[in-house]
Amino acid sequence: MADLMPLQGFAHVEFFVGNAKQAAHYYRTAFGFTPIAYAGPETGVRDRTSWVLAQGDIRFVLTAGLGPESPLVAHQARHGDGVRDVAFAVPDAEQAYRVALERGASGAREPVIVEDDSGKLVTASIHAYGDTLHTFVDRSNYSGAFAPGYQAVSDRASDGTGTKAPLVAPRGTAVGLTMVDHVVANVELGRMNHWVDFYAGVLGFTQLVHYDDEAISTEYSALMSKVLWDGTGRIKLPINEPAQGKRKSQIEEYLDFYGGPGVQHLALATDDIVATVAALRANGVRFMRVPDTYYAEQREKLDWSAIDEDLASLREQNILIDTDDEGYLLQIFTEPAQDRPTLFFEVIERHGSKGFGEGNFKALFEAIEREQAARGNL
Repeated sequence: MADLMPLQGFAHVEFFVGNAKQAAHYYRTAFGFTPIAYAGPETGVRDRTSWVLAQGDIRFVLTAGLGPESPLVAHQARHGDGVRDVAFAVPDAEQAYRVALERGASGAREPVIVEDDSGKLVTASIHAYGDTLHTFVDRSNYSGAFAPGYQAVSDRASDGTGTKAPLVAPRGTAVGLTMVDHVVANVELGRMNHWVDFYAGVLGFTQLVHYDDEAISTEYSALMSKVLWDGTGRIKLPINEPAQGKRKSQIEEYLDFYGGPGVQHLALATDDIVATVAALRANGVRFMRVPDTYYAEQREKLDWSAIDEDLASLREQNILIDTDDEGYLLQIFTEPAQDRPTLFFEVIERHGSKGFGEGNFKALFEAIEREQAARGNL
């Protein structure tokens, strides 16, 4: 049967932030992203500013409202800096939107066609969990830096032909991040299966794996998670909900401080996690830590004949490792990227494994609980 809504991968992730210029500086200097496009008053946009940053195939859009009457400002006041839109690339945004609504989705923005000298771009948006959107993006007929209304950003005042660049900003020093591997949502207790059904029924996703509260738990708290995917691995969307425990779980802490459901973390892929994490640390990025005993346990537990890694290097950078029937993966998690204990990032390197580090859940959960305790929120 023909796929009525083919999804080609993550198009971009848009953040609503308090100050887009400062956020762009942070993601450039800390994570190595390069500014490639800008929209704001200088480009005719009166109510907001947006910086588009790129590294590998990753596109972040950092957007801030310009006045107290702006709904963007209200969103940021409620949630803090966080992800507003997880956008998907599609060959036909109008059809994707129509099919989504026929399957029960709630429309957020009807199809819009915008054009400039670089061609035309078609987008449409639907509502997801909380205040999160999914935008369908068809850029098959567009060759500009990002979208009509955005100016290209250069790191030089001239392109060498005598043409002055419209906007100049320094490049970031890339740290080896290549693509968005997966995007994780936190939802309220009892709502995980609702959103599993949403992604299955509306977007045609299937369940890749289910982790119950026995798999993801400590003495004090627990969570449950189901992973939805598009069947190819280009889009993977784990969905978490809290489980009953003795104390407040990390999911409940997130829901309290974010003010409802939203994106908990973005997993960014790399081909050399040791070098990437070393570069991020040098840039000032802070990571959650597991105890040194973790590595002694992994040395005994795992079959290292099938793992082409130096355990000492992983230990030095506090990188976690897990295996399954298809291979292994390496991963590490940052501390929250803003004042509120909400959004954080994962860096991941896969070697065949399609998993999410089940063998690391306990060590990671305990590391998160130590951070919660330090904040007085456990």
